[in-house]
Amino acid sequence: MKFRFLTPAEAEMMEAAAYYEMQVEKLGINFLDIIEAAVVEMAGNPEIWPEIEQGIQRRLVRRFPYSILYAVHENEIIIVAVMHQKQKPRYWMGRL
Repeated sequence: MKFRFLTPAEAEMMEAAAYYEMQVEKLGINFLDIIEAAVVEMAGNPEIWPEIEQGIQRRLVRRFPYSILYAVHENEIIIVAVMHQKQKPRYWMGRL
C-alpha cells in the first residue's frame, strides 16, 4: 500500500527532526529513520493500530514522544499528522 504525507504533517515531521538535530548530532536523522520505519510497517498492515476518531488511526512511534495519525483511503495511507504527544489532542482535525 502506498502512502503520502499531508503538507502540514510533513512540516511537523521536519520541524521535529530539526529540533532533535539541534539537541544532539544525528538524533534528527534517527527520528526520521524511525518515522520512515513506522510508516513502512503501517503500509504492510494498516488495520492493526487503534482508531482514535472515525476513520483516523494512531501509530505510536518508538523512542520519541510522537504519534503518526493516518487515514486509509482506498489503497493509500494518508498521514494526517506527526503529532507530539503533549500537543493539543485534536489540533489536526481540519486537515482531511
